[in-house]
Amino acid sequence: MIERRGMLAGTAALALAAAGPGRAQGPGGWPERPVRLVIGYPAGGPTDFAARLLQPHLQALWGQPLVIENRAGANGIIGSEAVARAAPDGYTLLLGNSPNTINPAIQPQMPFDSLADLAPVVLIYVSPTVLFTGPETKLHTLADVVAAAKAQPGMAYAVSGMGSPGHFAGEVFRLAAGIDITPVAYRGAPPALADVVGGRVAITFSTLSGAIALLRDGKLRPIAVSGPDRIESLPGVPTFVEAGFDVADTNGWYGIIAPAGTPAPIQQKIADDIAGLLARPEIRQRFLDSAAIPLAEGPAAFTARYRAEIGRWTAIARAADIKAE
Repeated sequence: MIERRGMLAGTAALALAAAGPGRAQGPGGWPERPVRLVIGYPAGGPTDFAARLLQPHLQALWGQPLVIENRAGANGIIGSEAVARAAPDGYTLLLGNSPNTINPAIQPQMPFDSLADLAPVVLIYVSPTVLFTGPETKLHTLADVVAAAKAQPGMAYAVSGMGSPGHFAGEVFRLAAGIDITPVAYRGAPPALADVVGGRVAITFSTLSGAIALLRDGKLRPIAVSGPDRIESLPGVPTFVEAGFDVADTNGWYGIIAPAGTPAPIQQKIADDIAGLLARPEIRQRFLDSAAIPLAEGPAAFTARYRAEIGRWTAIARAADIKAE
């Protein structure tokens, strides 16, 4: 398990100074002490990205340090369980993602109940899932990938973890294309992408936000995107459906989740504060520049999406016979 408490004292001091005496008081005086934000993945990935971007702004709003703690492992389950077991007082939060709704679909025995023990607070952003290859391969189209897989049965593809949106995309593509490809799971997106860039694995299915920097540096080549429509940042890249493959929407989402029972007024304040930040043009643009589509869905809408996602991923897992390791 990788742990990292990412709070620099200087940053916190500046944030507190910026907050000053005029900061908005929350329900019951919340927060009156530092807030811990747990991330179930290593630093540097797409989940970590949103936390680092919002951290100084939330510290300024709340007048308290926001302590980021990376607790990687088990497709986010280790970090999620820590939050599910925490006191529901608003001082321990999770920056969760799609696997929070995928894990119940593929894990026969979860150490906590993803619906009963966690409360979705605010959906921050979504990001498309893209099939990438390295710049040195001869793979340029989905037809090339299918031909390569048929020539090399069991061809590996890299994913950020078993049960990630990329894993689901790969398995649905495997069925749709009638090919034999094998997922290789990594502890987060950065090492998975690194092996594709280095040519050790031919392809990966990854959220665009996690790969955008490498893509812009010419170290990755996009081949296809999931979902029904092409995306604005990759207008020349076709969807799987366009290329004749029925691959469901496996785009990833990222949001703040609290322990169940966290008071509704605290949840609403967190949601409102993050929505206000995402409405700032300079912050919104930072997300868009990173291929992240900010949404700011509050507790009711996010909870409805969360419940629906569990059902959708469960249906896909059954159809593609996806199981945890």
